[in-house]
Amino acid sequence: MEINTPDWVRDAVFYQIFPDRFARGEGKGRHGRYPRPTHLQEWGAPPTYHAFQGGNLWGVSDKLDYLVDLGVNAIYFNPIFTSAANHRYHTHDYFTIDPILGGNEAFAAMLEAAHSRDIRVILDGVFNHASRGFFPFNHLMENGAESPYVGWFHVHDFPVNAYREDQPPSFSAWWGARALPKLNTDNPEVRDYLWDAAVYWLEQGIDGWRLDVPNEIDDDAFWQEFRRRCRAVNPEAYIVGELWHEAHRWLQGDQFDGQMNYMFTRAAFGFLLGDNMDQRDTARCGYGHIPTLNGAQFANELNRQFNQLYDPAIVLAQMNMLGSHDTPRLLTVAREDKTAARLLFLLQMSVPGAPNVYYGDEIGLPGGHDPDCRRAFPWHDEASWDKELLADVRRLIALRHELPVLRRGDFSILTSSDQTAVFQRRYEGRTAVVAFNAGNTPQTFTLPESVNGLLAEKWGGGGTAVSGGGVITLPGRSARLWAGNLS
Repeated sequence: MEINTPDWVRDAVFYQIFPDRFARGEGKGRHGRYPRPTHLQEWGAPPTYHAFQGGNLWGVSDKLDYLVDLGVNAIYFNPIFTSAANHRYHTHDYFTIDPILGGNEAFAAMLEAAHSRDIRVILDGVFNHASRGFFPFNHLMENGAESPYVGWFHVHDFPVNAYREDQPPSFSAWWGARALPKLNTDNPEVRDYLWDAAVYWLEQGIDGWRLDVPNEIDDDAFWQEFRRRCRAVNPEAYIVGELWHEAHRWLQGDQFDGQMNYMFTRAAFGFLLGDNMDQRDTARCGYGHIPTLNGAQFANELNRQFNQLYDPAIVLAQMNMLGSHDTPRLLTVAREDKTAARLLFLLQMSVPGAPNVYYGDEIGLPGGHDPDCRRAFPWHDEASWDKELLADVRRLIALRHELPVLRRGDFSILTSSDQTAVFQRRYEGRTAVVAFNAGNTPQTFTLPESVNGLLAEKWGGGGTAVSGGGVITLPGRSARLWAGNLS
């Protein structure tokens, strides 16, 4: 099967926005059909599981120029449909934007403003489970076994026990959470409803879907039809799954274009953070315990991910993460090591696949296990921003945009040792070489003769051109990137 992934994703730099915590805005029109909410947590207060801080889509529109300046050209939104949860993974209505976010009006305005700046937008699709507020489940709670929607869920017994905490739920729920009834996706009515929702928002102009726990809809045919219908509306729609481990089954060209590449994250942390990782919260999320890697192990893992697991088209469409709403923050795992953060951002911007920056990581926003990793962006406290880190992330994104070889090139390991890893990217007569020293002492390596041509330094501070056969010494805890033409 020929694998066809969206061409634009290869050039994308994503920015992940958790809507309730990114920015508040006033908007220029009505706030949907509902009054603006007033009982909100103070912006920047420690986040809780249930309180809302009032970020909305008008606020996103106001901050689009900040994203353009950062170099972002794609946004991944956590859920924005009506919900009673601040994270909105408890969907009430798949066809309506949450009024607290500004409703459908604010979304349409934001989408138009984003597209006018050449920023793509993908939404979070939670299709495995809904909520107690989802109209068919509410109907089921009211009418029991006589509800026309009884077949939309997996009910084991009546009456439906959706609230009594002293008893297990009488229906299948996501990880047993009674607030998240699992949809019966074997039911043709449910399948059509979900496919129609996916198509509807593509028709409104979105550029793709991030799929929440898609492996829990254990049905290839469901996702194959999902892809067929989405691509019929937009042949360049990006479909990326939340798949934390190897995902061959879903990444063969007939279901998803890529995965949220937490495998890359674990490898990056294992090498560049090593024994300095703060793992108090990693075991509480999908990371699990992250093993420490030396340079050779790290190089082997990158080679496995980028050259062995998947087709090259899939590799270039992976969404490479350094953290998300489901993990402790990058800087917290790194124990506030800003040097390590810079090395990680350089790695993220120089390997195959589309980088995804979790909002606030670029200014050094800390955070532990959720909900702490979902803090409000401190727009009114710029003194708290790490301006040097922000400038470096901006420069690294610009470098990725400047060099097509970083976005579209192949990948090969040149050399590695206990503390170093050096790789090469090649594309249409251009090459880039990226070298990392994760140790505290200087490390020396010889650039293979196969790297022909004189390469100029693009990142690292040494300002030295290199060529094949050259002996290079990297200071401790540093990295270099060189680029140029192949001879």
